[in-house]
Amino acid sequence: MIAEVSTQLSEVVGVIERHLEPTLLAVHLYGSAVDGGLKPHSDIDLLVTVTVRLDETTRRALINDLLETSASPGESEILRAVEVTIVVHDDIIPWRYPAKRELQFGEWQRNDILAGIFEPATIDIDLAILLTKAREHSVALVGPAAEELFDPVPEQDLFEALNETLTLWNSPPDWAGDERNVVLTLSRIWYSAVTGKIAPKDVAAD
Repeated sequence: MIAEVSTQLSEVVGVIERHLEPTLLAVHLYGSAVDGGLKPHSDIDLLVTVTVRLDETTRRALINDLLETSASPGESEILRAVEVTIVVHDDIIPWRYPAKRELQFGEWQRNDILAGIFEPATIDIDLAILLTKAREHSVALVGPAAEELFDPVPEQDLFEALNETLTLWNSPPDWAGDERNVVLTLSRIWYSAVTGKIAPKDVAAD
């Protein structure tokens, strides 16, 4: 566990366990916290695996409580932004592409959440990238290691997901105001296409 965020991590995992414990299989910390190091505005990325789908009451209660453990980058001296992705075991094991995401929480949803708008479960091509990252670099906070729990994502599916990501930026309005992140993401896509591995955005850019 990363010392500088250990208190916040404990709070987030505590919220997850409180709401999901009967069906909770695993919680994995991945991303820059365990690969490349946290930067000033880096999120804390968590992948959560459960055995059954979330009912609406649990979904809303969990997300509302996660709001209290997270803050937008630069808005708190104590809290980092938290991103939590939840998958149902049987939706991703055995692996198939594209896979289904049960829930995702992140700071970009804050205004919608406060307005009572909650995202439903959905097909998410990005899970191919996320699971590859988790298998390569993650720490199991609950349950088995990611490489033991998850099937490897075939290279073809990973490349398809990376290619689909490129279609998000077709014209200047698509990247306006987010140019730095887009350039870093493009660098990571290029790195992955060449190496078949996932690297932190800043490492790929170098």
